[in-house]
Amino acid sequence: VIMKEKRKAYEEKLDAQLKEWNAQIALLKAKAENTKADGKIDYYKTIDALQRKHDEAKTKLKELKTAGDEAWEAVKEGAEKVWAEVKTAYHDVASKFK
Repeated sequence: VIMKEKRKAYEEKLDAQLKEWNAQIALLKAKAENTKADGKIDYYKTIDALQRKHDEAKTKLKELKTAGDEAWEAVKEGAEKVWAEVKTAYHDVASKFK
């Protein structure tokens, strides 16, 4: 029961992080709209790369939620790797908009 509760809490935390990143990506897209035309293309390429990473994280979360108890820890490790990549990608993109 304790493992099940920890698992659920972990998955909820990742769900919340995905929602936050989704909102931040939308904000970045809005900022990109206000950039000059020549820079806009670069911003959108960068945002698209971030969106792909976000989608990869979303897929990993689905895998995590459907993994059996035996496979859950292994899937969790993969999810944490993807999460770290998304976090780094987001910070890289956000720093370009400052």
